[in-house]
Amino acid sequence: MRPRDQVVEFRNYVMQPGQRDVLIDIFERHFIEPQEALGAHVLGTFRNIDNPDRFVWLRGFTDFEARYAALDGFYTGDVWKAHRERANATMIDSDDVLLLRPIAGDITRDPSTRPPVGAWAPDSLIVATTYFLSPHGDEAFAAFFSHDAAPILKDTGAELLATFATEHSPNNYARLPVRENETVFVALTRFASTAAHGSHVVALAQSLAWRAIEPALTRALAVPTQTLRLQPTPRSLLR
Repeated sequence: MRPRDQVVEFRNYVMQPGQRDVLIDIFERHFIEPQEALGAHVLGTFRNIDNPDRFVWLRGFTDFEARYAALDGFYTGDVWKAHRERANATMIDSDDVLLLRPIAGDITRDPSTRPPVGAWAPDSLIVATTYFLSPHGDEAFAAFFSHDAAPILKDTGAELLATFATEHSPNNYARLPVRENETVFVALTRFASTAAHGSHVVALAQSLAWRAIEPALTRALAVPTQTLRLQPTPRSLLR
């Protein structure tokens, strides 16, 4: 098992109508192994089940030096050149990207367990909740989340996989923009199905413990949270 990535990109693409599955097919056939060979780790690839024109994926790196080498190698290489026109034609926007660092948990997976091309997508659901915070409020929020929020989420049926916060270092590969000057905290939770997630939402709303911490959570936010319900694609490692 490789070490936990210290730099993670959370990439949220706006697709041309009806083109998401076209990109997923190109991506899963042509883009995963070449990136991994260069040191990028394709951790998870997802359909946003509430928006048919959103494709979300997570890409990790051991450090910033590895990030630059992998990105430059891939985006100047033959594989990208061969497929970039078809891939880019499926997208409206690919610049909604958060650069993150790990806080707790681990979404590292053994790449040898990745399903082959043509596999079935799993029934599981990954929920990504992004908390938008005041500048550099991530350290205090991380402590609050770990101590107060995480136990309640677990008690109401969520499997907390990992948490991340803004990586405040400058983007070292300017060819691919990221959302700078934001401070966020991202929690990834897993559920066996959409029904299981629905049961969790009901249980959380009824939780007296959750109601007790909601005022403190709300005070920490600069804007309301964003919650994405993500179905893993057939070849996603995170599933």
